[in-house]
Amino acid sequence: MDESSYWNLPTSHLLGSVPAVVNEESEASYGRRGGGGRGYQTLGPPTEGFEQQSQNSWKGVFSISSYTQYFDVDTDVVVNRLISSFYPAGGDFFNKIGANPDLYGLIWITTTLVFMLAAFGNCATYLIQKRTDRTTSWSFDVGYVNAAACGIYGYSLVVPVAFYFLLRYLGSNASLIRFWCMWGYSLSIFIPTTFLLLIPVEILRWIIILIAGTASSCFVTLNLISYIGGSNDLRMMMIAAFLLQMALAIFIKVWFFP
Repeated sequence: MDESSYWNLPTSHLLGSVPAVVNEESEASYGRRGGGGRGYQTLGPPTEGFEQQSQNSWKGVFSISSYTQYFDVDTDVVVNRLISSFYPAGGDFFNKIGANPDLYGLIWITTTLVFMLAAFGNCATYLIQKRTDRTTSWSFDVGYVNAAACGIYGYSLVVPVAFYFLLRYLGSNASLIRFWCMWGYSLSIFIPTTFLLLIPVEILRWIIILIAGTASSCFVTLNLISYIGGSNDLRMMMIAAFLLQMALAIFIKVWFFP
């Protein structure tokens, strides 16, 4: 056998042979196509990708950075939405916010309402006591702040969450951010109401709070109807939304302006 024949022998079966260099891009595409055998890229089971995606989504729920986009809103937009909340008959609040709901209104309105209820509630109590006892001295009851914070923050956060999960359970398409936005602006009417509740006439106070409560309740109910429809299956939820909003109004009157 001549020397040139040795160079023509196949060498792939030899122990020390080196495999040909494979382009990384073509190798990765080969692995993505699910080729077996000689593919160098090892793919994990499909569930790993879904589990990672699920974990990331749940982490986003508890991440502050996930909500920063809902605070990037102009002042004139917030003012227009505040004005819309004072006209409940329209029922087109969700159409006005479109794809840009905000949480700025929720935080600003609830925080303002908490401090105003605490301040004017103490003023109303002092004025009533002063009418019956001239020797009464001014004292600020910190308990009003605690009651206002628990009542207003708890209501504006928990009630939309409850309606969101109930509607999702019933098969309706609901958005928690939109519900928080709408319920937050529904409380704006109670801010000027606190000024009027300083009037030391009991019957007039009840008329004022019932009018404000009815307007706020109609705003919530009509917008929910326009958003999810007014089918018979959801009628009880609309009634519940109306009554809960009225209950909040009565709570404000009884607790802070007795």
